[in-house]
Amino acid sequence: MSTQFEIEDLHREPKRGALLHLNNASARETSLLTPERFDRLIGSARLALFVQPSAALLLAFEQSDDYDGGHFLWFRGRFDRFLYVDRVIVAEAYRRHGIGRLLYAHLLERAGGLGHTRVVCEVNLDPPNPVSDRFHAALGFVEVGRATIENSAKTVRYLAANL
Repeated sequence: MSTQFEIEDLHREPKRGALLHLNNASARETSLLTPERFDRLIGSARLALFVQPSAALLLAFEQSDDYDGGHFLWFRGRFDRFLYVDRVIVAEAYRRHGIGRLLYAHLLERAGGLGHTRVVCEVNLDPPNPVSDRFHAALGFVEVGRATIENSAKTVRYLAANL
């Protein structure tokens, strides 16, 4: 079913309002962004992907990219080379249509093409995100660490998949 969806480069997309809304609707799992911060993240990201019509987005950073996210910095302090998935969001109406797998297949292919042997990310443990846990486990991601953040309000699992 995912063959009907096409991945596009968000770096080249000037109309980002609906994707920002998609991000902010999932702020519990990702983080709330202003339009300015969203544009800066896209500009700094090695991969900025989206699926029309604002169905999904994915931002990923290489270890040397100009990014100050705390989880990214955790990986930077432990691994020499990686591609970090900062956020992947699929709109509710488009879930269970294979878009997440389509985005990750593209991401993993591009990671290999960029010379990476490892893709990393974090997933909420508390509050739990069991859908993301199952999704990443099915793709071969394994836990490489944990952190409790936001004054103990949130715990994340750091995951890595070797290519």
